[in-house]
Amino acid sequence: MLFPVSVAIGTVVALFMWLLSWATHFRFQHTWLLYLLPLSGILIHFIYQSVGKSSEKGNNLIIEEIHQPGGGVPIQMAPIVLMTTIVTHLFGGSAGREGTAVQIGGSIAGLFGRWFKLNEADTKVILTAGIAAGFGAVFGTPLTGAIFAIEVLTIGRMKYDALLPALIASFIGDLSVTLCGIHHTAYHIDPIITNSNFLSAYYPVNVVLIMKITFSAVCFGLSSYLFVFLIHQIKAFSIKMIRVQWLIPVFGAAVLILMTSLLGKPDYLGLGVESEYPGAVTIPAAFQIGGADTWSWLWKNIFTAVTLGTGFKGGEVTPLFYMGATLGNVLSVVLHAPVSLFAALGFIAVFSGATKTPFACTLMGAELFGIQYLLFFALACFIAYWCSGRPGIYSAQKTGVTKIKLGP
Repeated sequence: MLFPVSVAIGTVVALFMWLLSWATHFRFQHTWLLYLLPLSGILIHFIYQSVGKSSEKGNNLIIEEIHQPGGGVPIQMAPIVLMTTIVTHLFGGSAGREGTAVQIGGSIAGLFGRWFKLNEADTKVILTAGIAAGFGAVFGTPLTGAIFAIEVLTIGRMKYDALLPALIASFIGDLSVTLCGIHHTAYHIDPIITNSNFLSAYYPVNVVLIMKITFSAVCFGLSSYLFVFLIHQIKAFSIKMIRVQWLIPVFGAAVLILMTSLLGKPDYLGLGVESEYPGAVTIPAAFQIGGADTWSWLWKNIFTAVTLGTGFKGGEVTPLFYMGATLGNVLSVVLHAPVSLFAALGFIAVFSGATKTPFACTLMGAELFGIQYLLFFALACFIAYWCSGRPGIYSAQKTGVTKIKLGP
């Protein structure tokens, strides 16, 4: 059953990625669409109120169903989140794509589970495989997709009973996207050239570089903490202060329009991967010297927190890549460190801190940037995870092992 499920998920994710690219370029050509963002927010609100049902809970619903099966993952989750994410990006919302791909995966996997009348244990496995297929397909990282699906469920503890199905589903999902002709953004780390120092004779790695990475990883973890804090606080503030629910996305859209106007550039809208104009700050640009402004990471943090915290749809992960890569770019200048390496470290480490998945993020670094930097990736991801606080972006995650345990 894994094969048809994974192919279906990969094919729908490929359609989603094609539509997302179309929406992004269409907005680039029609910048006035940003001023319709409040209306798009109202549309998204009423879509979920009318037909969304429990789909509003997004990724958390799928995680909850794996921990404790209840009402199931509704099939309408996939088309609704696909459509509303495209609407969010078309009109300039700052969001990602991972959440949409994971919800597509969980929704389709849940449908197949009901068709084949799977028992509770098998339903948990197929939902986990659905997460893996969606994640692996949307980023082109099948190994990461499988590990992410296992690790994201419980902080600090992984259960491996669904690992093989998750691996199979993730690889098939990624292959399906490739066969549909969809290509992923390629990233590259320039060769590291370091000067020898007196410690080089005693240690096989550059200790000074390790110290710089350690300091930067702490900064990446704090950036993750800030994002999680902002998105939860904005959501709580909006619900408390704005009694009419459909006005919440209108408020968020107004804030985004105002901030964009004050900054005088649209760099922090949308996905942040493709460039709207020459010299724009994007994720690929952050891998080059001068490719990010000093506060690009903070602005993207705020833009995305406002977008998702006020009811617009999409994922958090690609914006986290943006925050991390641009912060890594800035830190590389301050620390006189390799720019592309530190952009890559920030790319995965901020993601690690926000999702509490350091192992998966370490593997993502190896899949995207090369296994030769695995030590650096692990160091950055695990330190960022430890420095990011307890809350993550997924409230349905359980805590298997606390980070710090005092006493016997």
